Amino acid sequence: MNIPILSIITFLPAAGSLLFIFINRKQKNLIRYTALFIGIINFILSLFLFFQFSGQTGDPQFVEKAEWMGYGIQYHIGIDGISLLLVLLTTFLMPIVILSSWNSIQEKVKEYHIFMLLLVTGILGVFVSLNLFLFYVFWEAMLIPMYFLIGIWGGKRKIYATLKFVIFTMFGSLLMLVAIFALYSIFYKTAGSYSFNLFDYYQLVLNPNIQIWLFLAFGLAFAIKVPMFPFHTWLPDAHVEAPTAGSVILAGVLLKMGTYGFLRFALPLFPDAAKKFIPYLAALSLIGIIYGALMALIQKDVKSLVAYSSVSHMGLIMLAVFALNLESLEGAVYQMLNHGLSTGALFLCVGILYERAHTRLIKDYGGVSRQMPVFAAFFLICMLSSVGLPGLNGFVGEVLCLFGIFQSSKLLAILGVSTIILGAAYLLWMYQRVMQGPLENKKIMTFKDLNKREIGFLVPIIILMFFMGIFPRPFLRKMDASVHKLLNQIHRSETYFVDKETAIIIPESASGIESDSQIKEKGIESENNE
Repeated sequence: MNIPILSIITFLPAAGSLLFIFINRKQKNLIRYTALFIGIINFILSLFLFFQFSGQTGDPQFVEKAEWMGYGIQYHIGIDGISLLLVLLTTFLMPIVILSSWNSIQEKVKEYHIFMLLLVTGILGVFVSLNLFLFYVFWEAMLIPMYFLIGIWGGKRKIYATLKFVIFTMFGSLLMLVAIFALYSIFYKTAGSYSFNLFDYYQLVLNPNIQIWLFLAFGLAFAIKVPMFPFHTWLPDAHVEAPTAGSVILAGVLLKMGTYGFLRFALPLFPDAAKKFIPYLAALSLIGIIYGALMALIQKDVKSLVAYSSVSHMGLIMLAVFALNLESLEGAVYQMLNHGLSTGALFLCVGILYERAHTRLIKDYGGVSRQMPVFAAFFLICMLSSVGLPGLNGFVGEVLCLFGIFQSSKLLAILGVSTIILGAAYLLWMYQRVMQGPLENKKIMTFKDLNKREIGFLVPIIILMFFMGIFPRPFLRKMDASVHKLLNQIHRSETYFVDKETAIIIPESASGIESDSQIKEKGIESENNE
């Protein structure tokens, strides 16, 4: 098929936003239905990608390439097993967040949906870009609609939260841009040609000293986005002040751009530097796990509690990434999907409560399950998914992560288990205070249980939670070959490097990279036992 399906999926939301030019801003329901229709169509198209994607190869598929500005700047996109699942997660959440804001957004409805659709295109562009310049364009473009979504439709401290989010992110992004142009210059001097092609850079073996500086520049940008401790401080403010849909997108897919950046760029491009920094990065990830969980325990605002839980759960994902073995990386990718579903669903539940009570303080609730039994059941499942209950999606991801971490460091795995123990503590305690106990607040007695629209956007998430918890193989099979290829790149032979050279180019066939079958036979053992 010569249909540019990946371009269609990426730009359909942005192109669809142009339809709003012809819709009167007073026709709010028509605007909502149009955005919802675009989201559903985009998700259906992404399902085509999933079912047509071959898990037998780690090479990019559905590749599209065209000249753009010259000098190596090309429109070059494609997906492997890792980016495929993140694209699917993004398109899955898109119609859900539109449904979730159906009644909560009443002002500037047209502008809200335009920014939401533009945001989705920016996120998808990050996951499909195979040209570093194009990747940076999408990375920065995503900031603009998110800035307006929080700044216009956010809470009381929305300006503070928005500026903090943008300043943190842009600081890391500018350093990454400098590093991208440094790579560009090194490749030109080494190969004699212009290129921003990611796979050309994969064949570039850099001087270890140069790798350190470039890894720090890329790594800081991605660590801020994750966010890793101590770069996490923008996240709770952004989550608390953002509208419900903004929090869902932020937790569901925006944070995954940071972990994806480490997997796609920082680790495979600078493997020698990465291995030197991994003990420190693993320590920061562990601190993030424990710190985020302890902060969640003391929160009085239920939305802030869920926000800090993201810091803890993302810490476990990063700890698994830095273990650098097959199980840990597959667990990290799977847990990225799980976190997007479970934490996104928790934010949706908090939004449902807020629409009725107009407060997020835990002390203002109690006994909600008596008035809203259906909602209480849905909330419980979402919470248990986040905790990692067997049979739900979170369990599979956490087990794979911890199993891979254990192979790298038994001590880190033992300490990493605290994310499950502390997660159960703050989530169960929150559920008990909000949903159980005496019904003392008279306002709660007026609450109505879930309506059809709310059930409609929660049911697909619940179904997927059970499916991914019981049948994980369809997803793991899609990423197997891609994770093998990524590990090959990270663990490639260092014998080709000449100390006096800035960099050398090695063909993939001569790089000492093992075949997928060799890795499957003997497994990948982490070289980072520190």
